[in-house]
Amino acid sequence: MRPLESLRLSWRSIRGHRLRSALTTLGVIIGIAAVIAFVSLGASLQAGIIGDISPDDQRNLYGWAADPDTEGGPLAGAQFVFSQNDLDNVSELEPVEAAYGYATIDAQSITYGGETRLQGDGLIAAGPSYIREGSLKEGRQFQMGEREAVINPAAAEQFDENVSVGDELEVTIVTGGTETLTVVGITDSSEGQSPFEGFEAAPRIYVPTDPFYVDQAVGPAAGNGDTDVDNGDRDVRFIAIVVEAPSADQDDVDRTRDAAIAYFESDQSDASEFLGDDLAVILQTSTELLQQLEDILGLLQNFIVGIAAISLVVGSIGIANIMLVSVTERTREIGIMKAVGAQNRDILTLFLSEAVILGVVGAVLGTALGLAVGYLGAWYIDLPLVYPFEYVVLAIAAGIGVGVISGLYPAWRAARTDPIDALRYE
Repeated sequence: MRPLESLRLSWRSIRGHRLRSALTTLGVIIGIAAVIAFVSLGASLQAGIIGDISPDDQRNLYGWAADPDTEGGPLAGAQFVFSQNDLDNVSELEPVEAAYGYATIDAQSITYGGETRLQGDGLIAAGPSYIREGSLKEGRQFQMGEREAVINPAAAEQFDENVSVGDELEVTIVTGGTETLTVVGITDSSEGQSPFEGFEAAPRIYVPTDPFYVDQAVGPAAGNGDTDVDNGDRDVRFIAIVVEAPSADQDDVDRTRDAAIAYFESDQSDASEFLGDDLAVILQTSTELLQQLEDILGLLQNFIVGIAAISLVVGSIGIANIMLVSVTERTREIGIMKAVGAQNRDILTLFLSEAVILGVVGAVLGTALGLAVGYLGAWYIDLPLVYPFEYVVLAIAAGIGVGVISGLYPAWRAARTDPIDALRYE
């Protein structure tokens, strides 16, 4: 029997039992659709995370001091150990471009043009270069020692009249008092500038650590709960720091990391009195920090894909079951075919083709459904759409494999049917 004739007869048999064939392929459709949808969403999420890391940010090292055995994300188990004196000295090291503290200041509200909005933890103190010049839509970076601020579009647009460069804002601090600051720049995006603050869009106001954090640092931030005065300023301690390398080149980043850690661990640093077996300095780039998240997402994705793959097993069992039913129903037909000269391989090819067609149809429909769900999911979450096309090829191969494996035994059983017994079958 010619292959095309086998395919024609197989397709006729499938069309003769449309509902049964549709239900049979449903398990394959759901399994492959789930795999492709979850893989697409996982790839899109990872692309969105990596896309948030600008080339200029890849030279930044984000640091904190914590127990080396502490598990978690950035700042997990972090302690207030870094002094401004430490940061000034690290900034002067040859492999270091800049070093400054990072802190969130609890703000109660922000007022502009007679309107007041709740602000929460969106007041962030850092160094001037924390806001990269390339990320500014207008204006400039703030200057250390000045009561200036750079805001993002979400903060600028939360009032009836948008805030512009040169306007003044009044910020009420939770610990007491009101600060008046001048807006000197607006960023081009409302997303976060680093892993410390996250990359989600939210109203944020960026200010220099001096004077805002120095003035507000009391209690734990002042080091051991005191407020000792040193050269007119409080002896403040930072829980988080940013150390910038001269470039994003990995060798430069590694040299900057080694030099900074060597200083912090030396007797010259104020932080060294807290470091030892209990605390160690951790300096990581955005890519390294987000790699931990990517690893977790990868494990979760593999787990979900593994569960979805169970549907393929269920689908293959369904195809095998229906093919066995089909062999039983067509026993007399098999006997007639053998009586008129059909060989065992012809019968084997016929039923195997039918199983493969069911698997391929399920794979094609499942792939289309999976791609559609992946597209809708990425659109809804607002992620860059990434299709792992290698999984599309794998899905078609899986459909063929499911058809072959699940149809092999029923086809073999049909081919082994005795023609005399088949003709007498009622």
